[in-house]
Amino acid sequence: MIQTVDFRPGDTVRVHQKIQEDDKTRVQVFEGVVLAIKNRGENKMFTVRKVVGDVAVERIWPVFSPNIEKVQVKAHPKHRIRRSKLYYLRNKK
Repeated sequence: MIQTVDFRPGDTVRVHQKIQEDDKTRVQVFEGVVLAIKNRGENKMFTVRKVVGDVAVERIWPVFSPNIEKVQVKAHPKHRIRRSKLYYLRNKK
């Protein structure tokens, strides 16, 4: 579970998520750009988008989910981000 949110929209992050398969538990890593952080308090959620080949994949996680082990910030954008929701990145190629 994440204790603090120390990333912002536009950051490239690696989300380490616990996956339960039968009797085994493993960690799966999802790396992409944070598009949005929604709501406040216990309902806070964040959206991460990555592109694999020609297919874009978006995942939405609750911040306080017990399945999230950690979130690593890989990179900050080189320029200042002036929006809180970066949905315009969906249309860029």
